[in-house]
Amino acid sequence: MNFFKKLRQNLIRQGEIKKYFTYAVGEVLLVVIGISLAFQVDNWNEDRINRKIEVQYYENIREQIMDDQELIQSQMGFNKGFMKEFRYAYDMIDSNDNSKLDTLGIIIRNMTQYSDFDRQGNIYETMVNSGEIKILRNHGIVNGIRELEEYYIYVNRMESIHYDAMINHVVTTINPVLKFSTGELMKPEAVFTYEFQNLFSMLIQIMIEKDEVYQKILNQIENLKTLIDEEIGN
Repeated sequence: MNFFKKLRQNLIRQGEIKKYFTYAVGEVLLVVIGISLAFQVDNWNEDRINRKIEVQYYENIREQIMDDQELIQSQMGFNKGFMKEFRYAYDMIDSNDNSKLDTLGIIIRNMTQYSDFDRQGNIYETMVNSGEIKILRNHGIVNGIRELEEYYIYVNRMESIHYDAMINHVVTTINPVLKFSTGELMKPEAVFTYEFQNLFSMLIQIMIEKDEVYQKILNQIENLKTLIDEEIGN
């Protein structure tokens, strides 16, 4: 800086005003360029830090939905297994087949069982409320998370419907005809009725809809995993 100061003073003393102005403009430009570069470096550092945070969020989301995927697959298998049993029992009642009452009794006892994903957390809502959603710049991933949460709400609602049906209809219907400890049918004749068959039909319809939304969740999770992998370069 002392060099530039001496140069400026010499130019003024020598009366070379034109050269002085040229020099002054150049000095201002150097300062402007220096400030601009400093801002660019700061912005680059800030972008780099924000990108690191963004990638970490993507990785956390991926890990969470993979845990959800494993749980959904388990509950889906649970739901399918009992749905198969209930269809078998429905057909037995429909054909008035009383040759396997022991099997029928066990299936009727299993009518109190139901799959329950029970997803309480809400990734999208939590990120919106905390302001973290602004960090995620991939709108495809953000929209995918929102859609996944909508499926979670849907399946939780179906599970609540299933639970209510079990408590309000199944338990009160099977209690007089079944010994729960052994699964023995105490009043077989009460089972081979259209009312009991309708009970199985109601549960099967609920379970079909649950199975469909479970599959939608799994498909959405796979789509999200692909988007996240593409975004973070996995």
